[in-house]
Amino acid sequence: MKRILISLLSVLVMISSVFWFLENRKGNRTSQQNQSEKLHIVTTNSILEDMVKTVGQDRIDLYSIVKRGTDPHEYEPQPSDIAKTTEANLVFYNGLNLETGGNGWFTKLVETSHKVFNQDVFSASESVTPQQLTTDENEVDPHAWLNLENGIIYVQNITKVMSEKDPKNAEFYQANATNYCQKLLQLHQSAKEKFATIPQNQRLLVTSEGAFKYFANAYQVTPVYIWEINTESQGTPEQMTTVLAKIKAANVKSLFLESSVSPKAMEQVAKETGLPIYSTLFTDSLAKAGNPGDTYYSMMDWNITKIIEGITD
Repeated sequence: MKRILISLLSVLVMISSVFWFLENRKGNRTSQQNQSEKLHIVTTNSILEDMVKTVGQDRIDLYSIVKRGTDPHEYEPQPSDIAKTTEANLVFYNGLNLETGGNGWFTKLVETSHKVFNQDVFSASESVTPQQLTTDENEVDPHAWLNLENGIIYVQNITKVMSEKDPKNAEFYQANATNYCQKLLQLHQSAKEKFATIPQNQRLLVTSEGAFKYFANAYQVTPVYIWEINTESQGTPEQMTTVLAKIKAANVKSLFLESSVSPKAMEQVAKETGLPIYSTLFTDSLAKAGNPGDTYYSMMDWNITKIIEGITD
């Protein structure tokens, strides 16, 4: 009898193990199927990544090519970037010559990944009114996101494409985008009101790169910078002479340093003028996760707050 009971228990354990294996396998297949049904989206930088994440949340699978703290103007794609782009349903890039100018790294990546512009590769800056680089009127300034009104256009473009590619989640994307754009609009309007209270001759923003033209136009600030764009020579004698002359002729109170550039040139300006570097600002990249400026909204809120403090102290 004892042997029979042991045999029965062994059979029951085996049957239970079989059922557990089958259920677990079914669960894994369901999980893999759900994952494969998500939109696989690639963005070229962390700012676009955050916008897409805010709209798509857990309904998408997301990968950013240029990591936080890295300059997107000049970049060399890694094998993982090519693999992810090849597998993607959608690819979002900034446009306005940010990724396709200079060494043209993004154009090469699109070709290698067998993607097609305006079919599965889309510019988030579509319909934004571009501003020109002052050193070359045929070139546009890519930093359109530094005007929150343009940031809203980015989100609307992203949402439209995602909704067309994934209609079953379109309502979800639209609802998230509406809430997000309302929040960005409130920050934009608040910034305009705050800058308007500052005397015009104090609204002087001195940075390393000339990335704040869109920002300056939106909030009526005068930009002063050492070099035009990060792909050019940085901190040359001619550039330093020009910026020092502009600072001497104006009512500048503070200097600002961008998070994605070398501090060397701005530290030299500070030494020559006796002015403090008031704060670091975000231009081409978000902060690392968990730090101030790690989302597009908090990045813009940080920049607005620090610039107002620095030019009024």
